[in-house]
Amino acid sequence: MHNVVLHEADSAPNTQHAALLQVEDLKMYFPIRKGLLQRKVGEVKAVDGVSFALRPGETLSLVGESGCGKTTTGRSIVRAYKQPPSAGRILFRGDNGHVADLARLSDAEMKPYRKAVQMVFQDPFASLNPRMTVRDIVGEPLRVNGMAQGRELEARVAELLHRVKLPPEFMSRYPHAFSGGQRQRIGIARALATNPRLVVADEAVSALDVSVQAQILNLMQDLQAELGLTYLFVAHNLSVVRYISDRVAVMYVGRVVELAETSKLFAMPRHPYTEALLANVPRPDPRARRSRIVLQGEVPDPANPPSGCHFHPRCPYAKERCRVEIPVLRELASGHHVACHFAEELTLRGVDTSAVAGASP
Repeated sequence: MHNVVLHEADSAPNTQHAALLQVEDLKMYFPIRKGLLQRKVGEVKAVDGVSFALRPGETLSLVGESGCGKTTTGRSIVRAYKQPPSAGRILFRGDNGHVADLARLSDAEMKPYRKAVQMVFQDPFASLNPRMTVRDIVGEPLRVNGMAQGRELEARVAELLHRVKLPPEFMSRYPHAFSGGQRQRIGIARALATNPRLVVADEAVSALDVSVQAQILNLMQDLQAELGLTYLFVAHNLSVVRYISDRVAVMYVGRVVELAETSKLFAMPRHPYTEALLANVPRPDPRARRSRIVLQGEVPDPANPPSGCHFHPRCPYAKERCRVEIPVLRELASGHHVACHFAEELTLRGVDTSAVAGASP
């Protein structure tokens, strides 16, 4: 592969010149192999044509049921898989204003960009090496990238621990000595070590208790304000998403079906799948009663998705057109995109944002 650097004029449409990250028609297919010779007999379309832009300093959340492709999208952007994306572009804007297509870079060519794009993983118990001390875990990115060593490295680790509200005395301890919330703070400190511009948080609070979730979310927001971070936040808990996000992209079977500002999406969803997800958001008032929307069936197999709109077998509003024609993600209103043939005709229920505004995640 060749190091592809795109100049500003070639990077994206004029409306997206300010984007830190521009994902265009991203596809990630994994081969299905069988038999003694491991011949390819099919493929899992985990991500199937995802597009969105991420502006500097904002938080965009990817949401959906398990198997919708949101985690694969995040991991594809940081190039965490051995194989490169199957198609599409991942345009990342560097400090010098040039834009590189991360999807087309080799592992060696990706190295300079790995400092700028970091990831916080879902499981704080599995993401930290149990045989390494906190000093080694947080300091490893600094050593690997030649950013610090010796006393300078130790001072930098102490500074990072202070940023995530942990005392520097913890440097000599091992991961087993910490709670889940403390381990996730260590994981965040490790991600911040290289001074990244973009952080992909993959279900970063889903394994934590609710009270600890709120602490970690508050910490992430504080760090974003202090360091100018940009977040791609992968989650399934819409209460958490509502709390931390500027915009939300709803995914279903590898595709984005709705993308909008958080307040607009919660108040006025335009896709039936989003309506169903919002109908199951817990409300803080026990006296408030809302009818749930129970979707029939399961999320389709991405190796054998339905024809037309992938959601049509579970959609209460589906018509014949939905079974044969794939809906295009289009802009209905300013900044509000939806992939539904009949979005203009449907009146869907949202969430009273004033009723949940004071609720913690």
